[in-house]
Amino acid sequence: MPANTGVAGVTNEVLQEALSAYSDEAYTNARKLSGTGIVGSNSDIDTNTETFIGQVRWDKPLNPNINVASITDSTDGTTTDTSTDMLRYVKTVRTHGARNVNMKKVITQRDGLAKIGRDFGETQAQDEHNAILSVLKGVAISEALTGAGEGSGSAGVGGQSFDNDPSSSTSGFYVDLGSDKIIKTFDNTKASMEQGAQRAEGFLNALGMGWKDYELPFYYLVTSPETMASLRSANLVDQDTVSDGSIDFQTIFGGKFRLIQTRAAQGFTSAQLTKINTGAGVDIVGTKTSFIVAPGALAMAGLEVPTPLEIDRDAKAYMGGGTTEIWKRWGYVLAPAGYNWNGSEDKFVGDAEYMYAVEGGTAKALTSVTSGTLASTVGTFERKASSALSLGIMPVFHS
Repeated sequence: MPANTGVAGVTNEVLQEALSAYSDEAYTNARKLSGTGIVGSNSDIDTNTETFIGQVRWDKPLNPNINVASITDSTDGTTTDTSTDMLRYVKTVRTHGARNVNMKKVITQRDGLAKIGRDFGETQAQDEHNAILSVLKGVAISEALTGAGEGSGSAGVGGQSFDNDPSSSTSGFYVDLGSDKIIKTFDNTKASMEQGAQRAEGFLNALGMGWKDYELPFYYLVTSPETMASLRSANLVDQDTVSDGSIDFQTIFGGKFRLIQTRAAQGFTSAQLTKINTGAGVDIVGTKTSFIVAPGALAMAGLEVPTPLEIDRDAKAYMGGGTTEIWKRWGYVLAPAGYNWNGSEDKFVGDAEYMYAVEGGTAKALTSVTSGTLASTVGTFERKASSALSLGIMPVFHS
C-alpha cells in the first residue's frame, strides 16, 4: 500500500515512488438542477443596476367593466382601468479560491492549483444547483405561510384544490396530499385493484389542483431517489427518454413529467414544519416534499463580475519560497416567476437567506420567528402574480 510522505509541509501528499500518477476522484455530489429546463431567462432583468436589487414592471391583466348599450338610458358607460405592478429581484456574488505553496511542486512534482483550476466548473455548477434548490424551498416556505399561517392578514385556508379560486390570497400554491403516499402500494385485496397509473394518481391530482384548466404540455418533477424507486417498482417510468438540451430525461405518463432525481433534501425540517403549523391556517400534514415545476419557472441571469479569475502571488512567504493563490468569482440573479424579493436589499444574499421568513419587516431563519401565531410573518418571496395559475413552482407535500 502506498504511504504518505513524512516530509514536513507536504505530509498530505503521496510521493512518486509510492504512486505513479495522480487521478481525479469522480464527483458524486447531488444531481444538478442548474442544467435543466426549469431554469430560463427573463429579458426584463437588468443586471447592470447600481444597487443589490433590480425591478421588473409589467401590465396587469384587465378587470373589464362590460356595459350594455341602451338607446333610452343616457348614463355614461363605466370605463375599464389599466394598472401595472412591479417586483424586485436580488443579486448574489460567489467566490472560490485556493492557495498553493510553490515549493511543494519541487517535492511532489504536482501543481495543486492545476487541480483546483479543473474543478472550478464543478464548483460553480454545484453552487448554482444549491441556490436553485434553496429558491424552490424559499417559495415553498412563502406559500406554506400563506395557507397555514395568516401573513396576508387573514387565516390561511390551506393549499390548492380542484375548485378553489386561483386568485385567492389565503390559499397557498401547494398541494398537501396529507398521509397519502405519493406512490400507492399495490393491494390486490381491494376491489378497485389499484395498479398502473392509479398508483401515482397523487401527482396527477396535484397537477390538476394546481394549474386546473391552464395546464402546460409538460412539467418537471423534482423528486427523491425513494420516490423514483417507487415509480420504477410501479412500472410507471416510460421506456423512451426525452432530450432537453444536452440532457436525456426519464419521464412518466407519456412524457407529462420529466423526472429530475436528486438526493438533496427538498422538504421542511420537523422544526420548520412545526413552526409553520403554529399559524392560524390549515396545518400541513405531508412530511415529504416533491416539486412540480413548469419549464422556465426560474429566471437566471449571470452578473458581470470584475476580475472573474485572479491570481495573487506572495514571493516572500515561506522564507522566500512563495505562495500562489487563484480566485474565481461569479454572480447571478435567480428570480422565480411571479414573485417579489421581500428579503434583504443591502447585501449579496446567500442560500440560507432565500429560505428566510420576514417577521415585522425583519428577515430571519424560519425557526427564529418569535410570533406564536405567525400573524405578521411572510416569506422572502412575496407572490405578486394576480393568479396562482401564472406561477411555476408548486410543492407537493406527501407521506
